[in-house]
Amino acid sequence: MAIDPESCCPPLFGPALDDADADELAATIKSLADPVRLKLIHAIAQSGEGCACDFPELIGRSQPTISHHLSILVEAGILNREQRGKWAWFTLNRNRLTQLCLALGSPC
Repeated sequence: MAIDPESCCPPLFGPALDDADADELAATIKSLADPVRLKLIHAIAQSGEGCACDFPELIGRSQPTISHHLSILVEAGILNREQRGKWAWFTLNRNRLTQLCLALGSPC
């Protein structure tokens, strides 16, 4: 006896992610999957922007480690980088974060 799928659950809505979009989304999510990076994002979100010079003491990691993690977040499009003299300053890329939320099916 065949079961009518509509009788047991509502149908799925919306198109599925294609392979390229799923790969890009996975790479972005992987860039977030690190405690140091989450701390950096949180600090920048709380302040509106952050100087690379402030993060080693705040996060408790060396400057090279902080620079590595910031580079990954910039490459993933999560952070924007602006050079001001000797130091780099970072802000959240709100457009990219909105894209991430929407791709996951949630309004931001």
